[in-house]
Amino acid sequence: MAAGDVVVIGDIVGVAPFDIPAGALGAVALTGVWEAVKDAAAITMGAKVYWNATDGKATATAGSNKLLGYAVAAAAADGETVQVRIG
Repeated sequence: MAAGDVVVIGDIVGVAPFDIPAGALGAVALTGVWEAVKDAAAITMGAKVYWNATDGKATATAGSNKLLGYAVAAAAADGETVQVRIG
């Protein structure tokens, strides 16, 4: 797992702050502001952001996705990432 990857542990969603070798234990950040790759939809500042583990992208669509956090800046539809406050 690379630094910055989103990590889902049951209902908990965090971010790997450092690389975690395969099969090893590693740290997972559960607070802070992180950049996440997002889907093709716009996300407004302050909106809830969810993690779609199937696509490996952040989204504003709740559905069966896990809550990642809240957007701290707007992300345009054509943007590739969103800034998210987790925790």
